[in-house]
Amino acid sequence: MRLRIFTFAVFAVVVASAVAAEEAKKCTVPARECEQQIRQMLSGRRYLGAQLEEVNPGLTVKSVVEDGPAEHADLRPGDRLMAVNGRSTMQATIRDFKQILSDAKQTGRLTIIVQRNGLLRRIDVRLEPYSKAQIDKIVAQHLAQSHSMTATGPQQ
Repeated sequence: MRLRIFTFAVFAVVVASAVAAEEAKKCTVPARECEQQIRQMLSGRRYLGAQLEEVNPGLTVKSVVEDGPAEHADLRPGDRLMAVNGRSTMQATIRDFKQILSDAKQTGRLTIIVQRNGLLRRIDVRLEPYSKAQIDKIVAQHLAQSHSMTATGPQQ
């Protein structure tokens, strides 16, 4: 009997922890206001369309957004970034890369040297603004994950 009570108590603690963690992910801003803020933040903003990950040392491409600027320029998952716009990224962090992106805001262009299959390759990328469809998808994902409502697309 003690084993059952202990097992139930452990299960209750695990469930309570999971619920608390899920509540922590909830957005505190009303859904409509949140949607407007996301749309305003992303409208006209340029993006690369690649997710990077830190490796020790440096950065590699983890994934590439389908039909995004990175894919158009032939950036591929597994590419190791060696330099971006003349700055070495061999020891860089994600924070360093974000600074390079910020510095490129005026031109909207990146010249990236990657190592792919042991060979160095130059990739020129033109950052592009988010499309309406991409913004709609980002908003829907946020509403579904962080608000207690289901995402049904843009609210009118």
